[in-house]
Amino acid sequence: MDTREAIMGFSQGEKIKAGLIWASQVIQLMDGVAGGERAAGSKTAGALVGMISHEVMLARNMWDDPVWEEMQKDLDRARVMIDSGIPSEAITHLTRALSRSTDVAGRAMTSLKDEGLL
Repeated sequence: MDTREAIMGFSQGEKIKAGLIWASQVIQLMDGVAGGERAAGSKTAGALVGMISHEVMLARNMWDDPVWEEMQKDLDRARVMIDSGIPSEAITHLTRALSRSTDVAGRAMTSLKDEGLL
């Protein structure tokens, strides 16, 4: 991976990881609420997943790595679970996406360290 891809991969990977953690936390908080609060939590989680998807699309356009497409599929599946009213099932897909994002950021960081930039 070249320097530009490594910088972008590290930056996007870390940003996506943070978003995935936030979305997962919102979903976990929804377990203890009902009614309108649950609906608001579901909308919030769906919006977060949507924003994360946009960041993945941006990364995919800037760096051609199959991991971004796999991550997008994970996010699409999570969004379906949220929109179907079973947001707790989205956690599995968000966790897979988190693992992929951690992998990308780790590979990028290793590349930057090898180049003496980190």
